[in-house]
Parts: sequence; structure tokens; C-alpha cells
Amino acid sequence: MNQPNPPLPRAADAAAPARRWPLKGNPPMFNATVAWHVAMCVGWLVAPSGWPWWLAGIIASHLIVVAIGLWPRSSLLGPNWTRLPDTRRNADAVALTIDDGPDPDVTPKVLDLLDAHGVRATFFCIGARAQRHPALMREIVARGHAVENHSQVHVHTFSVTLPRGLTREIDAAQHALEALTGERPMFFRAPAGLRNVFLEPVLQRLDLRLAAWTRRGFDTRERNPQRVLERLVDGLAARDILLVHDASAARDAAGEPVVLAVLPRLIETVRSRGLRFVTLREARDVPANG
Repeated sequence: MNQPNPPLPRAADAAAPARRWPLKGNPPMFNATVAWHVAMCVGWLVAPSGWPWWLAGIIASHLIVVAIGLWPRSSLLGPNWTRLPDTRRNADAVALTIDDGPDPDVTPKVLDLLDAHGVRATFFCIGARAQRHPALMREIVARGHAVENHSQVHVHTFSVTLPRGLTREIDAAQHALEALTGERPMFFRAPAGLRNVFLEPVLQRLDLRLAAWTRRGFDTRERNPQRVLERLVDGLAARDILLVHDASAARDAAGEPVVLAVLPRLIETVRSRGLRFVTLREARDVPANG
């Protein structure tokens, strides 16, 4: 007698991918903000006549949190890579990160430059742009570079977006980039580095780690390659995370993207100081004993 076929597993029963980052709970600033708002509301109920003070307390809390969110390299709103982890493996390493792409005109030239110098970089890509250039996304990965999450559409209002909107924006890019490259992004960089108190809980749910930078060249508005280079290498040290752009790059006096003139000189300077390039993922994947 034929045995009945076993039931097919439901999607909900499928094993979830292993987490890459530990769950740490809400950051202290998030909990403190919630507690402060509760205290102000209770005070308002207990002593309604003091409402100007309770309202002022709530407004002050908002202003403090907003000010912190405008500081891209702050860790007060949650874990934030502004330098590579302090391990033996990273003792002579720096990371080159490239934002806002892919750009069909600039990114292929950037890839050729990196190939010519034997450098692997971390590309923080915008999901919607990636979907318009799928072959270019596959090329980035095929050449050995890492692709990470820079949001789906890079909205200017990202830092004032509520949790549901943050989740929708980041998760859409997560799915788009994984579908195009076959690799699930591990890091997230906020548009312009600006964020709010709701971001870290969303990143934890999506198994992402926020990554900012140590040094940036402001190459989206600076047209002089030498000035961009100086900003990137002034005080350059091991474990630095460097930021340049392929899309949105400013143009030099000859009309060429500044990043194309900066990259060869940046690579030469980094290596002349005894340092080497790694991707953010390579910097994380170190032995447990450091």
C-alpha cells in the first residue's frame, strides 16, 4: 500500500538564515527617550497646571535626539562602525567604501581602477538604482567587491521617518540587493549618515549593522581632487573607514568625476603608509581570539 506523501513544509516552517549580528536589545538612548516621554505624560496627568514644563521637557527630548541623529559618527543611538574592529587582523587595514551607486557611467570606470590596483571595496548601493542596472550589480560582486545596503530610494526625509517607513525602505533594498547579487547585505549606511532613535531596533530585526566612516572627502560637492584626497589622508591610520562616491560624484575642471582622479592617488598613499585594503565583511570575519 502506498504511503501518503508527507506534507510540503510551509514557508513559515523554513529555517531562517543564521543571524550575523547578535541581538542587543534597544539602545540605552531609545529606552531613556521612551521613559522620559512616559514621565512627562504622567507629570502632565498628575499636575495639569504645570503643562508648560511637561511640554518643554518633551520638546527638549526631541531636540536632543534630533541633534544626535545629525551626527553620523555617533554611537549614542546604537552600534555604529566608524572604524574597523580593533583586532590583530585589522592592525594594518583600512576599508574603502563607495556610496550611492551603481552609476552606469562611473561605476565601471571605478571597477577598472580597483582591478588595476588589486583593491577590493565595499559598495553601499541604493536598491532602486541597483534594480535599473542588474548586470552592473553582478559585475561588482564578480570582481570581488562587497555590496551593502544604502536604502531603497535614498530619501532626504529618512532621518525623520517612523519605524514602519524605515523598515519598508531598508527591507526593500535588502531584498533587491540580495536578489541581484545572491548575497544578503550585512551592513547598512543611512542616507547622508542621518538617522533617528527608531533606526537601531529596525536594523536589529533585519540583522544589519550600521556603518558610518572615519574620513570622507566630500567628493559630491568638492571639484578639486587634491582637496578631496587631503581630507581622506590627513591623519590616515589603520582601521580607518574611507568614504567616496561613484554616483553623485562632483566633476573636476575637465568634467570628469572627481572620484576617478582621487582613487589612484588614494590607493598609492594608503599603501605607502604600510596599510592594506579590506572590505567591511573581511574586517568582521576574524577569529574569535582576535
